[in-house]
Amino acid sequence: MRLFVALEVPQSVRGALASLMAKLRPLAPAARWVRPENIHVTLKFIGAAPPAQLRPICDALAEVHLSAPLRISFPGLGFFPDDRRPRVFWAGIHADNGLAALAASIEGALEPLGIARESRDFKPHLTLARFPEPHPAPKLAEAVASLRDVEFGDSVSAEFHLFESRLKPGGAEYARLATFPVPAAADRGSTGS
Repeated sequence: MRLFVALEVPQSVRGALASLMAKLRPLAPAARWVRPENIHVTLKFIGAAPPAQLRPICDALAEVHLSAPLRISFPGLGFFPDDRRPRVFWAGIHADNGLAALAASIEGALEPLGIARESRDFKPHLTLARFPEPHPAPKLAEAVASLRDVEFGDSVSAEFHLFESRLKPGGAEYARLATFPVPAAADRGSTGS
């Protein structure tokens, strides 16, 4: 199983991103564009895990809580590492410190299970496209330069999810395996698809 922990993105934000991606896709034919239904806020990429580890992972995630729901907005566009030789084309995320605290709590909860902490700093973003290798995309970069201040909406997240990524010939498909409340609540998490 290939697992990751993430927040869902509201349908209104996905719709706005899908419209933009349809316009920009022809400007970067070398890129692998993410399907709009797969756009999410990654909190922790776990990677390959045996099925027997699913229950301990769910139990650990059920202990992760914050005191309030997360308020998130989705402004701007950019590239990692930069627009001259991009590897990733992304939409921005702006949130208070609660989002980074949630990601850090998830890291801490999973580490005792042998799931290593990320070596890079947490930089929340929505991946829109990936380039197989750093590849100049001057037309895309030019279009994005004129859209850097675009806003895609906002949301309030009261839960996070454990997903399985299933690799298929047409691209990855994500299945939600479990849901966990962000604020402390009596319900410690529910499983199901």
